[in-house]
Amino acid sequence: MKRAKRSEGFTPLELEVMQALWTGGPGTVQEVHRRVAAGRSLAYNTVQTVLGILHRKGKVGRSCEQRAYVYSPLVSREQAGERAVKTLVERLFGGSPEELILSMVKSRQVTPEQLARIERLLEGEPDDHG
Repeated sequence: MKRAKRSEGFTPLELEVMQALWTGGPGTVQEVHRRVAAGRSLAYNTVQTVLGILHRKGKVGRSCEQRAYVYSPLVSREQAGERAVKTLVERLFGGSPEELILSMVKSRQVTPEQLARIERLLEGEPDDHG
């Protein structure tokens, strides 16, 4: 069995850290830890390790400011989403985006209103939902 490249996707905790950077902007380990650990027990060292891994993977950059690293995302939420969907389609739906959409429709994860919006987008009309 072929092993997936480690640098492609995100683990659940890596994704939480990326979400903290995407929504809260660049931050030190302490700032990112505060955002991610809100309301739960999560060690500072764990966040520090995850940020180090994301840096080695090329997903975040870091600069030294006042004796502390400040981390910022090098991958946008949109880029990460596109890659995750592409991987999902390839692995689970045999490379067929149509099968993904049909699965979502069959399981009622997409409303008729959402389908109408998708249809308008496919026809080249502007998106009125931002």
